[in-house]
Amino acid sequence: MDQINISNIHPIILQILSKRGLGQSEINEFFSWNLNDLPDLTKLLDLKNAGELILKCISENRKIAVFGDYDVDGTTSCALLYHFFKLIGVEIKVFQPDRFIEGYGLNVSSIDQAIFHHINLLITVDCGITNHEAALYAKEKGVDLIITDHHKDDPDKELPCALVVNPNRRDEPADSPLKCLAGVGVAFALALQVKRLLEEKGTPCPSIYSLLELVAIGTISDLAPLRNTNLLLVRHGLKQITKSSFLGLKKFLDREHFHMPFLPSEHVAFNIGPLINSKGRLDHPQKAFELLTTNDSDIVFLNYNHLENCNNERKRLQSDIFEEAKELIKKKISNTENLISVCYAPHWHEGVIGIVASKLVEEFSLPAIVFTNASEPGLVKASARTAGALNLYECLKQCSDLFIKFGGHACAAGLTMDKNNLPLFEQRIKSIISKIPFIERVHALEHDLDIKLKDISPELLKQLEYLEPFGNANPKPLFRSTDVKILSFEILREKHVRFELGCFSDPSVKLRGISFNYIGSWNNPHPEQLFLEQQKNQTPLWAFYNLGINRWNGNQYIQLQIKKINLGF
Repeated sequence: MDQINISNIHPIILQILSKRGLGQSEINEFFSWNLNDLPDLTKLLDLKNAGELILKCISENRKIAVFGDYDVDGTTSCALLYHFFKLIGVEIKVFQPDRFIEGYGLNVSSIDQAIFHHINLLITVDCGITNHEAALYAKEKGVDLIITDHHKDDPDKELPCALVVNPNRRDEPADSPLKCLAGVGVAFALALQVKRLLEEKGTPCPSIYSLLELVAIGTISDLAPLRNTNLLLVRHGLKQITKSSFLGLKKFLDREHFHMPFLPSEHVAFNIGPLINSKGRLDHPQKAFELLTTNDSDIVFLNYNHLENCNNERKRLQSDIFEEAKELIKKKISNTENLISVCYAPHWHEGVIGIVASKLVEEFSLPAIVFTNASEPGLVKASARTAGALNLYECLKQCSDLFIKFGGHACAAGLTMDKNNLPLFEQRIKSIISKIPFIERVHALEHDLDIKLKDISPELLKQLEYLEPFGNANPKPLFRSTDVKILSFEILREKHVRFELGCFSDPSVKLRGISFNYIGSWNNPHPEQLFLEQQKNQTPLWAFYNLGINRWNGNQYIQLQIKKINLGF
């Protein structure tokens, strides 16, 4: 996409950015595609030393390996460094853990695995900042270690005994523009540093611009904030993906994507990311990594199909568990005050309970904690997700005497504890949350702007693309219209609803809308009830929605993606 002329921006777009707190200079910065506006990605502590150690290992022909997390951020980080080292003619080995056997992060067995393969230098990506025991063990065994991560370190402990490249380590500047980087962004910074050092020594190095494709996928999928540094990196990555030379990445695209100026971020969030993530959730991420790194069309075909099957299984498991969890929560809500959704079943798959917790937050507008049995007898594991402005991590920290393992941040956390502590834990966490103001602990549907249905036009839809990529800290704009009329509706697959919408004050306005998973969702009136109520009382409806284009069989039309529709307040 070409640089955007600010003077031609639609007033509604400017109102959205203004409401999100951006002044004129920040709006100009927001629309920039100029990579020269990026802060220096190599201004990270220990990064130059890490680059020099890598070059030393290369010159001495020592063996290098990368160790990465099993999620999308970790897998794309591994793939990025694999491709980078291949570009400079260096063969590396890549390790990723099995979440059900080795668990999260670098551990002693990871170092033993490196030693078995005669690795001299191990580089972590998207993990390692809290793995002090493994770092110490690597030092004792003579394995050089570079930790690249973006998670916060433990303020009660020293940094691991290794080179640590992490924009969120405690001694990085508090106002650093690099703090937003995902793990894959830090891996890219490491590649950039090595490239610069090679060029300083007179060794030509190919462009690494194509690696931004992987930065875009990992950053969006890891919900890293899409502002400033990340916004620029991801924009260029999405632009490059539609012209990708990576055989495996091209498999994720539909035919129409290759004709777009950039890949819509929603395709990453709802198609590419979940497929890559499905392997790490249900077994081992190896096939996802292979798909992102191979040039063999047969392996691409087999591994992509494997990911599709795995993702379908993930969706089936997630759907079944969500429905069970939803019914358990409904029974609790009918008997007690709505504070937090806590549920447990021994058979739920631990690989999807985090997604289920997120869906419960959407469903009930409350924070959620989903428990299942751990692999160790007598223990349970949980994934927790917050709602509203609630710092769920701090609430859980007050119960940490009940936990065996515990970690996370304000919005999400994980824990392991004795199953016998469940009743006491639920009682205590409800008591803690009950003391927090209601407005701070509920998920509220906050819209960006009130607009009239007649304001919706193809030009507005086109300019909404200027706000891409959408994600954390830059959500797709949510609009509200308060003069809406249901002209007709159709229920699809027993749970989705397709609407034909009109405007009370202007009969000439007609638009289509879709609401996914509407039927049976908590607190949503049936569309027939709304239809009859508006006819009986001649009362307009309020609709909250995103705007999109529905493309089908070569045709396209504007479609409201309805999040909520109800009688006006």
